[in-house]
Amino acid sequence: MWVLKVTQGAVPPSFTLKDQDGKTVNLSKFKGKPVVVYFYPADETPGCTKQACAFRDSYEKFKKAGAEVVGISGDDPSSHKAFAKKYKLPYTLLSDEGNKIRKEWGVPADLFGTLPGRQTYVLDKNGKVQLIYNNQFQPEKHIDETLKLLQSL
Repeated sequence: MWVLKVTQGAVPPSFTLKDQDGKTVNLSKFKGKPVVVYFYPADETPGCTKQACAFRDSYEKFKKAGAEVVGISGDDPSSHKAFAKKYKLPYTLLSDEGNKIRKEWGVPADLFGTLPGRQTYVLDKNGKVQLIYNNQFQPEKHIDETLKLLQSL
């Protein structure tokens, strides 16, 4: 399988994944409104928990901007369900078991190539990528950069 790297201005490949309730979710479900898709390494790790909670704490701002938030990692739906419940995450977490979508989108690994990367995409209401933000070490920065762009759309 060849790797496509999603770039700014492009429409990324669609996907169908299971959410934390085991329901099937397709990317096209969000067409017509901006969507923030963030890939993160794993549930319950310090950086990922910090990032997930920062998205949670700013969730009303995302809603006010008309946007949906979707987190994606390789964890299974039951892991996502426990993670979402424990931290009261109000948004969708999708299970990319085998990291197929992560590879299709070309999300880079961390600095040392050992962990799946942390990368955030903002898609406009037409499904085009308006921002790609990568910051492995300051997960909360993803929220600031993302909101800044959404408020300008």
